[in-house]
Amino acid sequence: MALLGKIREKSIFLIIVIGLALFAFVISGALGTENSDDTLSVPIGTVNGKDIPLENFRFMVEQTERNFGLSTMQAVDNVWKQYIRNFVFENQFEILGIDAGRDQIEQVVSSTESIVNDERFTNEAGFFDFGLFTDFIIQMKNTNPQAYESWKQQELSIISSAKENIYFDLIKSSIAVSDKDAQNFYHLENDNIDIEYVKYPYSEISDTIFKLSDQDIKNYIEKNKDQYKRDESRSIEYVSFFENATEEDINDIRESIINLTKDKYEYNDVSKLTDTIIGFYNTKYLDEFINRHSDEEFDSIYLTKGKLPSEYAEILFNLKIGESFGPYKDINSFKISKLIDRKKNSSIRASHILISHNESNRKPPNVERTKAEAKRLANNLFKQILRNKKKFENLAKEFSDGPSKSLGGDLGFFTEEQIEPAFFSFAKKNRIGKIGLVETSFGFHIIKIVDKEDLVLLASLTKKIIPSDKTSNEVFKNATQFEMNSLNNNFKNAAQEGNYKVRYVPNINKLDENLPGLTSQRRIVQWIFDDVTEVGEIKRFDLSFGGYVVVKINNIKDKGTSDIDEVRDEIRLKLLNKKKADLIIKDNANLKSLEEFAAKNKLEIITANAINQKSGTIVGSGNEPFIVGKAFGLDELQTSKLLIGNSGIFKLKIIKKTIAEDLSDYSNLASKLQSEEREDLPSLIISALENTAEIEDNRSNYY
Repeated sequence: MALLGKIREKSIFLIIVIGLALFAFVISGALGTENSDDTLSVPIGTVNGKDIPLENFRFMVEQTERNFGLSTMQAVDNVWKQYIRNFVFENQFEILGIDAGRDQIEQVVSSTESIVNDERFTNEAGFFDFGLFTDFIIQMKNTNPQAYESWKQQELSIISSAKENIYFDLIKSSIAVSDKDAQNFYHLENDNIDIEYVKYPYSEISDTIFKLSDQDIKNYIEKNKDQYKRDESRSIEYVSFFENATEEDINDIRESIINLTKDKYEYNDVSKLTDTIIGFYNTKYLDEFINRHSDEEFDSIYLTKGKLPSEYAEILFNLKIGESFGPYKDINSFKISKLIDRKKNSSIRASHILISHNESNRKPPNVERTKAEAKRLANNLFKQILRNKKKFENLAKEFSDGPSKSLGGDLGFFTEEQIEPAFFSFAKKNRIGKIGLVETSFGFHIIKIVDKEDLVLLASLTKKIIPSDKTSNEVFKNATQFEMNSLNNNFKNAAQEGNYKVRYVPNINKLDENLPGLTSQRRIVQWIFDDVTEVGEIKRFDLSFGGYVVVKINNIKDKGTSDIDEVRDEIRLKLLNKKKADLIIKDNANLKSLEEFAAKNKLEIITANAINQKSGTIVGSGNEPFIVGKAFGLDELQTSKLLIGNSGIFKLKIIKKTIAEDLSDYSNLASKLQSEEREDLPSLIISALENTAEIEDNRSNYY
């Protein structure tokens, strides 16, 4: 807040100007829409006393799950972080009087790639038109209310981004790096020293010579409570019972798919005739047969060799039309595949150099050349390449406007559906190695055909490898029996009797979703954090992917200060090192030289050169910033006192101190450092605001 106070003092005139220049504006409001009113009284959390409405939060979670393919808890976490960020910023916006006007919001929208590249919002000149965009929003409100509700959530994010841009610009304007600051940084990085030093490692002294009680550790925790805060957590142990297909199940499934390939003869009681049921090998109606008998429907997509199961790709790709292969195992299924069609040379690999112009579809923002200028440049490059084909890759890296320029223009393999018709037509008709010039809606392409590959269409009969009812029933019986035994007996004893493996999971957090060895187990986490559950309770859960898990609560830790058992080793090491440091200093306090210190303790004198203050490391001893700082405070040939380091006690001597020659002008370095500080600022500000906010998290009550 002190930083913000300074900003307000230094930037008050700027804020007044912004306040007068901007007016309260949101796109929906400008289009005659009304803001939604959150009336739900039960919050999912609060930030600085402001409620996060549950219903709105749930809507955002559903949108995030759907749009980004996340699990529920991943979406909950993402939405929560966004709400926290928005709420802490809103508080700052109110303090500074920041609001977003039309210009600021248009700026954010116009820098959103997915919107700018949408052809619906491109005018006749080929540029993004904010007016077309707002017209679209008006139309969407009237014709597609559901999509409009989704848009309003995006709009809030856009408005927030616009305000954040103003906020960060204000703070950045208050950051300045002077030439003196740059000079100090320069010397911090470039001044260096050569030293000789002796280190007495703490590890050289046995721990056993010191008495250290649990009370000493407890006292240390009490004095340093802020360092040893912990969140609420639980520990469990569990035994899992997975439903996996047995060898007998696998053999039965394999036999069942083989039986589907053969013609069958069945006597018809009605017609008194023998009917022939055609199998997979002989049927003329493969798609119907597969849709009726297979666990996966018929797929009419043509595939490259690379898209076929890797272990059998060579065999499947080289089948003759009408020829079958299988059964073979593909991931967790048995398959029998028949080749029904082949498209020769229909998967093509090519490289290109794209020359865009101001009329091109999705042209890069920096392209201003006319179509005629683009054509002249493309023709010139084309002639250069025809004279020397080895130039293609370098010219692509230098001149291409396509995203593949960094790869020398390489587009990889593509099919007809993935590329512009004129581009594919040239690539299809010409041989490998051919280079040509083609025009598409994206501009002019200098194309080099690199490779061609067939596409194949397979009809695959599939049977998933799943446990039989007999196997599933046996797993259920074992899990139920173990649960009963563990309730009547010790959990680990019951596991030993049944020869089951017990897995221990410590420090589970309230919002965890996945447990080691068990994914998507939110129900278990909710149960172990229920207020009525106690240490020692046991419960069986169904697994969504098949099977059961029997869980026992081992430990319950409330929010507060860490127990001694959690931090004993860490604190014990700190306290022992402190005692060792005191002992070493006491025994060697009268020694003046490195040689004396080394000789008495049978240690070696080590040389370390070119040490600078920025890195804070010493060759042979690692990260020791305190020791390095002390060393820079000494004069040449001066010997230090005994110094307490991270890994031991140091005594050092400055052999040489090199002070870098000053630059004639520090303005360029100051400008560079200022730019770097301003670039790092947003993440630092966000972290600081979130750390100082008062946040109440009720997510675990609802998810």
